[in-house]
Amino acid sequence: MNSSPGQRRLTAAALTALAVALGATACSSGSGSTDTKGAGSGTYTIWDPYPQFDKGSAWVKLLDQCGTKAGVKVKRTGFDTSDLGNKALLAAQQGNSPDVLIVDNPVVSTLAEAGVLTTTDDNKLDTSKVDPNLLAAGQSGGKTYGTPIGANTLALYYNKKVLKEAGVDIAWVKDWTSLTAALEKVKNAGKKGITFSAIGTEEGSFQFLPWFWGAGAKLTQLDSPQAASALSLWKDWLKNGYAPNSVLNNTQTTSWQEFASGDYAFAENGTWQLAGAEKIGFDYGVLPIPGADGGNAAAPTGGEFVSVPVQEDTGRYATSQKLATCLTSTDNLYNTDTTLSYVAPTSEVQDKQVAANAELKPWVAAVKAARGRTSDDLGTKYPKISEQMWKAVQSALSGSKSPKDALATAQSAVK
Repeated sequence: MNSSPGQRRLTAAALTALAVALGATACSSGSGSTDTKGAGSGTYTIWDPYPQFDKGSAWVKLLDQCGTKAGVKVKRTGFDTSDLGNKALLAAQQGNSPDVLIVDNPVVSTLAEAGVLTTTDDNKLDTSKVDPNLLAAGQSGGKTYGTPIGANTLALYYNKKVLKEAGVDIAWVKDWTSLTAALEKVKNAGKKGITFSAIGTEEGSFQFLPWFWGAGAKLTQLDSPQAASALSLWKDWLKNGYAPNSVLNNTQTTSWQEFASGDYAFAENGTWQLAGAEKIGFDYGVLPIPGADGGNAAAPTGGEFVSVPVQEDTGRYATSQKLATCLTSTDNLYNTDTTLSYVAPTSEVQDKQVAANAELKPWVAAVKAARGRTSDDLGTKYPKISEQMWKAVQSALSGSKSPKDALATAQSAVK
């Protein structure tokens, strides 16, 4: 695709892919009528997915400060994550995109392929300090379409008391074999093993991906032997009673609630549970998800990208770049990522986070090993792949198909 910032090409395929990725219905015909440019040329608009932050919050104050530093007024609107991508597409169709768009990272490639976003070559955003694995989530066709404001990912929370009573030393858990052995000991001690989300939505794919990637599987080949081994791992956990059947319907929230009961040894969940973990009522630890044969498995990255949408008036890009640079500067990233419970996208700020809170160390390790869901130039192909993946997981765990057959059906559907 020609990535010239003056081009806007919105395709039906992009709209469809975005709807699948977000699991959202199309917005009403009036939803794109917002006056995004504000009162005049001295006003710059920013859209973000943080509606929980009001005008008195540190986040909104930072937006205003960055506007003052750039010599303009900022008009900010917060949207629900599931709505923001569709609203950005509709605004682009109508020629009134925001000047700065902060959007969930899997949506970046869809917006980029639709011609909504400028590249960093065009907008001059400096991404040189960003960890390459995190930056990859915002890349498509060899171009980069923004910079991450922070990242979250998945790891294993564990209940220290349950493991102690089962005679399990967490230092033993290095790979799938040792993790499964720990689950067996926990069950034999009369406790519950591991809970996670295998629901038939993007959440289910998100939680399966560390095991899928940890086996060495690739999203371009869902029916590989490595993929089958990952799905067989989960299937065997259910069959042996190490994981509950409720995982078939668990969201990440309900899975966390199961772990918070104090009965489970392990739970797969994310950095966004840290605040709740501090109030959980028992001692817990965090372990990066192990790969099949050891090491840290790649877990999918969550978090948002700061991007600069295409504008008819290309003279606005210089100020938009100043705003985006301010929001992702080293000093501001630390405070923002602490507020959002994110790991920073640069090693410099990550080190500062760990120095202030040693409990973030395993999360930084997990983020270092993480991978974007749309990386490897999957772009708008990812939503279809993900849908077939979660369907395969559901089929295998429910017993309607073997892991091998479920994944073969998934691969056939993707083709």
